[in-house]
Amino acid sequence: MATEEELFASVDALLEEEPQLPSPVERARLREAAGITQARLAAALKTSTQSVKNWENGRSEPKPPRLEAYQRLLKGWAAKYPAPGAPGASTAAPAPAVAPQPEVSATVAGPVEAPPAQAAQTARTAPARPASRPATSPSRPAAKRTAKPVDDPRFPHGPLAVLDGDGSAYGVDGIVLDCPAATVPELVEWTLRESGLGAAKLNRHGKDSDPLIVLTASAAVRLGLPERLEGPEQRRSLRLPEDHPVVRQVAKAKWRLTQRGFGPWARIYRTAQGTRRQCVQLAVLSWDALDERSWPGVAEMEPADVARVLGMYAQRVITPRGSTAVSGLELMTALRPPTRAVQDRATGNWVPGHNPGSLGTEPMDPAPPEATPEHPVVVNSGWTGGFLDEEAYQWVRDVDLLTDEECTLPYAVGLDLNTAFLAAANRLVVGLSAPDHFHAPAFNPKIPGSWLVDLSPIEPDPRLPSPFTPSGERPTGPAWYQTHTVAYAQELGHDVHPIEAYLRRETGAYLDPWHDRLRSAYVDTLADLGVTKDLSDTEFLAAMERHKDVDPALTAVLAAVKATVKGGVGKLRERPQGRRYKEGERWPALQRPTWRPDIRAAVISRARVNMHRKLRNMAAMTGLYPLAVLSDCVVYPSPGDSPLDFLPYAASGKPQPGGFRLGPTPGLAKLEGVRSMLWAVGLMEQGLNPARHIKGGDAVLDEGE
Repeated sequence: MATEEELFASVDALLEEEPQLPSPVERARLREAAGITQARLAAALKTSTQSVKNWENGRSEPKPPRLEAYQRLLKGWAAKYPAPGAPGASTAAPAPAVAPQPEVSATVAGPVEAPPAQAAQTARTAPARPASRPATSPSRPAAKRTAKPVDDPRFPHGPLAVLDGDGSAYGVDGIVLDCPAATVPELVEWTLRESGLGAAKLNRHGKDSDPLIVLTASAAVRLGLPERLEGPEQRRSLRLPEDHPVVRQVAKAKWRLTQRGFGPWARIYRTAQGTRRQCVQLAVLSWDALDERSWPGVAEMEPADVARVLGMYAQRVITPRGSTAVSGLELMTALRPPTRAVQDRATGNWVPGHNPGSLGTEPMDPAPPEATPEHPVVVNSGWTGGFLDEEAYQWVRDVDLLTDEECTLPYAVGLDLNTAFLAAANRLVVGLSAPDHFHAPAFNPKIPGSWLVDLSPIEPDPRLPSPFTPSGERPTGPAWYQTHTVAYAQELGHDVHPIEAYLRRETGAYLDPWHDRLRSAYVDTLADLGVTKDLSDTEFLAAMERHKDVDPALTAVLAAVKATVKGGVGKLRERPQGRRYKEGERWPALQRPTWRPDIRAAVISRARVNMHRKLRNMAAMTGLYPLAVLSDCVVYPSPGDSPLDFLPYAASGKPQPGGFRLGPTPGLAKLEGVRSMLWAVGLMEQGLNPARHIKGGDAVLDEGE
C-alpha cells in the first residue's frame, strides 16, 4: 500500500507538469464565444496572428510564457462559455459553428502524437518533440500527399522542412513544426535535438542523410541573414563575408562551415563524436538555391508546396545537398559507399575497409588523354598526345544532301530520348582502379579505358553523322576514344589496331544502383502525372502533351530528376572555377574520388553510340535520314505532324525493334516538337541546328516564321 509521502510526491509531480490546453477546436470555440478576433488575441499575447491560427488548427503549440497566459485565458472563457452538453451549459443558444479539427492521418510521418495529457506525463522521461499536425489553411487546402510515409522512428518528421518567417517549419506529408529559433546556431541546435528530421542511409554501409532546412526570404531575414546576396559574380557563387554577424555567431557557438562558406547551400557541422554525425544543411530560397532550370517554379511556391516537392525528391532520389548536379554526384556515393566495416584479424576490432565495387576514399589521377588541358598530370608532364573527345552530338546534315523528296515533305518532327545518359549508364562496366599504360595492345571491348586508334579510313554515310566524333565529322587521323566507341567501329565490321591504350584492370558496374534509383524516380513521377507504361503510342503522345498541366509540384520533381542525371554525369569532370585559378594548380573537385572523367566519357560514348545505332536502323527500316541531332534530340522530315507518321511499325501494329520507339522509360522517345520543313531548311542554310530550336512547337509554324 502506498505511503502518504509517496502519494504526495505523485501529486506534486502532477502539479509541476506543463499546463494542459483544450483541443484546438475548443480553443477556437471559446475565442469566438467571447467575441474576440484572432488578431486581438495575438496582440494581447504579444505574438503574431499566424501563431494564433496555428494554435487553433493544430499546426503548433504555444511555448512558455505564452503557454501559461493562454491557458489562464482559456480557463476563464471555459467558465463563462461551457461547451454544449457540459454541466451548467445553457441550451438557449447554439455554440458558434467551427470547422472540424483535422485528423492526423495514419500515413503522416512518425507515430501519431499522444493527446496533451499523455504528452505531459511523458515529457519528463523522453526528449520533447515539436508539435506536428497536417498543414491546413482556411484559404488554401492542404497539399496533396504523394510522398510515402517515413518509417524510420529516428526521423519521425521526414528528411527536411521549409522554415517561414513566423517560425512554422513545413515538412513532408503536410506536417508543420513550431520552430522557436531566432538565430542560425539556435536553428541548428533545434534541428538536431528537437525537430525529428533526417533520413536513413540508402546503403547499409553508408551514412544517414543530414537534415535539410530550407529558408524562405522572411525566415532568412528573421535569422539575421540578408534577403538577397548581391555581387559582381553569379549569385550562386556568392558567400557571406567571414566577418558577417551570422558567420561569427556560428563560430562562437563552436559550429563550423565547410570550405564553401555560407552561401545558397550552407553545411554547418561539428566534428563527429563516435558514429553520431552533427551536421545540418541549409538552403536559402531567395539566394537562388533552387535553380529555375532544375526546379521550375519551386522558389515561388508556398512553403508547404516547396516541402512537398523537395520531400518527394528526397524520398525518390536523395535529400538535396546542393544543386541537382551535386545531388546526382552525392547519390553515387550514398549508393556505393567507399568503405564498409571489416574485422581486423590481428585485434578482432571492426575498422573501416574498402567497399568492393566503390571508388574508394582517395582521389585518383586520370590518364593524360582522359584529363583536361589544365590538369596537373598534363601541365606537369608536358603531354601533347591529345585528349578524349567523347561528347554528345551537335550535328547538322549538309543542306546540299537533302533530296527533292525530303524537301517536299511538309513537316520536321523532333524526337527526344528520355534521359539518354541514364539509359547509357545501365549495366555499364567502368574502371575502378588506376590506369595502366600499354603500347600496341590488342583491342578488347570488355576492358574499359582509352584507346589511341586511327578510325579515319572508315567511310561514313554523309547522310548520317559519324559515330566517332561529337561534330559528326569524319576523323582526320589517330585519336583517343573510349572503349564503347572503338567497339562500335568493330561492330560495324572494321578491323581496329590500337596504337596505345590506358586501361584499368579492376572493373565493375559502379553506376548500377544510381541508374536503378533514378530510373524508378523518373518512371514513377511520370506515372503520377498520368504517363504510364501501359499506354498505346497514341495515348502516350496525348498524355505527354498534357502531363505538365497535371500538377506543378510533380512537374518540378520530374525536371529535377532529369537535371540530376545530366548534372551528376557532368560533375564527374568538373572544371576549375573562379578567376583566381592558374593552369596546373589542383582545384577542389580533384580531391574527390568521384572526379572521374573516364567514367563520364564512358557514359557519353555509349549514349552517342546508342543514338547512332538507332539512326542507322531507322535508315535501313524506313529510308529516312535525320536533318540534325543535338545530344539526345533528333529531327526527321515527316509526311505528317506526328512521330506516328514515320516511325517503323510491324504489321501487327507493334514498334519495330532497333529504331526509335515511343514510351515513358529511359532510352525510349517522346515528341520534342513539330515545325514546318521550310523552317528547318531555313535554319540549316544558316548553319543553325533545328534540333536546338524545335522544342515547344506544339503548333506547326507557318512558312513565314
